[in-house]
Parts: sequence; structure tokens; C-alpha cells
Amino acid sequence: MQARADEVLQQVDAVALANKPVGEMSAGQQRRIMIGRALVGSSSAGDGSTQMLLLDEPSNALDLAAQAELRNLLRRLAQQGTGILLITHHIADIPPEIDRVLMMREGRIIADGPKAELLTAPKLSELFQTEVQLTEKDGFHHAW
Repeated sequence: MQARADEVLQQVDAVALANKPVGEMSAGQQRRIMIGRALVGSSSAGDGSTQMLLLDEPSNALDLAAQAELRNLLRRLAQQGTGILLITHHIADIPPEIDRVLMMREGRIIADGPKAELLTAPKLSELFQTEVQLTEKDGFHHAW
């Protein structure tokens, strides 16, 4: 278990936090530790199974720097083969590696398909029932 914990601390770039009390960590650092904790319990490295993360609004309460760190972490994890099920209102939280999107309104799925087809200004405007502008930078979409 200790070896797996050390491996995951490296995976989530939190080795320096190993002995720091959670109460002394920033919100972004706490989020990394929580993701690491979920990964430790997901699957063991090298056993052939896929690690999975379920994240619900992961960037809430994070400042801009912590949001960027979280997004980069999620991107690295996805590139390493970690499955990510992400629930968010923040389009920028969706890593470029995620290729399928489900859109929900009032508890019902209103669209399901490839990210390229659904993350468009018209589709997002329909979803949020307001005019949405959309840009893309480094594979991340940004809406306002």
C-alpha cells in the first residue's frame, strides 16, 4: 500500500505534500490529494485494469492558477489511460482527451455524442438557454 501511495503521489504531482497536514494545504493541493486518494483505491498499477475517476465540478472554489493545475493534471491522467467521468458546468474543465460528451438539463440527457459535434456555440447556447461564445486554445474549450 505504501508503494502504491508513493506512486500515486508522483502521478498527481503531490510528492512534496506527503507529510503536510491537509488543513494547511490550499484548495488546489487538497483537490490533488483527493484525486490521488481516489486513484489509490481504483486499481493497482500493472494489473491490466483501468483506473477510473468520477469528478463532480472539480474546479469549484479554485483560483485561476489552481484551475490550470487541475486541468493539466486531468489531462496527464487521461493521457496515461485513466478513465475520467466528469460532471461540470465549466467547459474549460473538459480535457482535450475526452472525446464523448453528454449534455443534461433538468436531470435529463438532451444530447450524447462526440465532443467535436456537441461543444459548439449553438449547442451550448441551446443547453444553457443563453447566447454562448466559444473559443479553443491548446485543445481546451472556453465558453462565456
